[in-house]
Amino acid sequence: MFRISDLRKRLMTESLKAKLQRVRLVILDVDGVLTDGRIIMDEEGRELRSFDVKDGFGVRALIEMGVLVGAISGRAAPCVEQRLRQLGVKEIFQGIRRKREPFRQLLKKYGLRREETLFVADDVYDMPLLEEVGVKVAVADAVEEVRRMADWVTKANGGRGAVREVAEAVLKAKGLWEKVLAKLYSWERDDNL
Repeated sequence: MFRISDLRKRLMTESLKAKLQRVRLVILDVDGVLTDGRIIMDEEGRELRSFDVKDGFGVRALIEMGVLVGAISGRAAPCVEQRLRQLGVKEIFQGIRRKREPFRQLLKKYGLRREETLFVADDVYDMPLLEEVGVKVAVADAVEEVRRMADWVTKANGGRGAVREVAEAVLKAKGLWEKVLAKLYSWERDDNL
């Protein structure tokens, strides 16, 4: 039986796919997106984070296929910089509460239009930047306000494969996923994933 809700869902999926095909820059929040949002402090007061290797694979796959990846975080921690550099991310902004300014710098630097950008978010600090990007993505455990703004809410929680899910969707929309799978063997000895 045909239902209007099925048609709406199909049209939304097709619309999202068209948006994902245009993406040339993926911007990630860090705490709550690349991590589960928890901050671990060692006895000397250093902050530590836990990263999911599935998300690392997603970041590497995007970069390998020519999609720019950047991170804009409200907090700053050396372990975040280290992990992102390990994955090949070159555009890292930490300790930034007002995330629109680095976003605009990236648009100018790479000659991008807003519709060619995607931002993965989880909390209210991310909302001003969500208003400016082409594709708005919320992780499954994002706050309600962010989920309401999103074009798409991932099935996975932040720090638990949400970035991998986004990467796969972008690369499939662009027709590059099979190329990623074909390159897996060349990544076989890479310990940075």
